[in-house]
Amino acid sequence: MAATKTPATTSSSDAVLQEALQRFLQAQVGAGGKSPRTISTYQRVLEQACAFSARQKLGEFSDWQPFHVRQYVADRHQTGLSAKSLQLELSALRSFFRFLLREGLATDNPAAGIRSPKAGKRLPSALDVDESRGFVEGIQGDDALSKRDRAIAELFYGSGLRLAELAAINVVDVPGPDNLLRVLGKGSKVRDVPVGSACRTALDLWLKERSALAAWDEPALFVSQNGNRLSMKQIGTRLAQWGQKLGLQSRVHPHKLRHSCASHFLEGSGDLRAVQELLGHANLSTTQIYTHLDFQHLAKVYDGAHPRAKKKP
Repeated sequence: MAATKTPATTSSSDAVLQEALQRFLQAQVGAGGKSPRTISTYQRVLEQACAFSARQKLGEFSDWQPFHVRQYVADRHQTGLSAKSLQLELSALRSFFRFLLREGLATDNPAAGIRSPKAGKRLPSALDVDESRGFVEGIQGDDALSKRDRAIAELFYGSGLRLAELAAINVVDVPGPDNLLRVLGKGSKVRDVPVGSACRTALDLWLKERSALAAWDEPALFVSQNGNRLSMKQIGTRLAQWGQKLGLQSRVHPHKLRHSCASHFLEGSGDLRAVQELLGHANLSTTQIYTHLDFQHLAKVYDGAHPRAKKKP
């Protein structure tokens, strides 16, 4: 996605600054493989920051001082933003002020020393093994869409894919005899993920139906009834509908199946590095959150099985 829109500032007519804003947004497209969603976030934050500058009657961004950044964060917090969202906004501001420094349009980075608010760790939501198996195997039907949805669910739960990764898969990416699927992950990093036998069977059944739906020039593996690539929103909606149909208590979404895959893999293997590689996490610390899920599982087993954990009647 090309970021071409320049946030409108009502507090400055400085053409140099306006050009710098646009150059910064455009530079993010190729900088470090930033995702379209990240670039969109940067653009939205700059729009909010420009509005703040206008309210504070600041001439331009080079007039910002650290207390302005703190006040901006406080104002945004009052709108109900979570700590995680505020962290993202501060990161965007730091990046923009670093850009201004490089361009000679600022003398310091007022956001550099501002500490981000701490966000409480939230454990990912996951289905248990029986729920996961029941959900995936419950997606049945002789129609093409049911076979497509079964293959989608098998890939999420069996291979731990991200939603964007699954939506981007093309027919040419379908694994060969090695049963390794090559996906493009965050930061444009390519990795190979294993495809289990159940998933392979579901993919083969869907491929037999796909040609009757897909447009002749559509490369996507998963297509809609219109023959075009299935969108991420459509994928999430279909999974949620199947969850309701199958009577699951909690809402089923792609990340829940990915989390379920990771936690069950860790419970069975105990190999955190393998889970990291499967999920495509750049840092092991990101994967370590699943150890909490594993310990929760261990605690439940202990409470139910160990004689010293059982309460006396």
